[in-house]
Amino acid sequence: MQSDIRSLTRQKLVEQCSIEGHASYSTKVLTLTKDGHRVVDRAQLVSSRQATYYGLVKPREARHDADVYRLYQKVSREIERSGGKVRRVVLDFELKKDLYKALSRMRPDKDPRYERIFIANQFDLKVVDGKIPIPDLRIEYEDDCRDVRRLDLEIATRDYRPQGLGEKAKAGFRMFARQQDHAKLRRVLDTQEISARIFAL
Repeated sequence: MQSDIRSLTRQKLVEQCSIEGHASYSTKVLTLTKDGHRVVDRAQLVSSRQATYYGLVKPREARHDADVYRLYQKVSREIERSGGKVRRVVLDFELKKDLYKALSRMRPDKDPRYERIFIANQFDLKVVDGKIPIPDLRIEYEDDCRDVRRLDLEIATRDYRPQGLGEKAKAGFRMFARQQDHAKLRRVLDTQEISARIFAL
């Protein structure tokens, strides 16, 4: 793998970046370069339904994005072990863009509560306390019977506000957290009498 990375770096198709987190946390990540993205696109290495990106758009969110990638790897392995196949990955900002566009076209002559529920259903999402929570990651896959399924995944951290965590749990997202955050998050959910399970990231 290291020789592949060196070769791709020399060809300017990937670049390595360091990302910072808490004081004790620093790690290196790889991203496509603009040229690398162009090669992936031209060679059709990824389905046309799957969005791809290059570079770090928001370096402050790089640690979270790296965790989302780790989460995808973990869950996609589980899907494949059970005979399924991942078809597409949708990130939170992609869902938000499409959802907000639909919400902006809500008809003023209709009851906004019902319109919001109708639109949420179109995106296979739920309305919780008047809001439509959006997961960090949605995986669309075929199960072993070739039925199309969706998994909405959320990475919870100790910095979550109790209300926000509760909304994500009530929306039915599969929640993941780092081991050190489990106890605090579990207490928050218990206080709100929410029985959602939190999986290890």
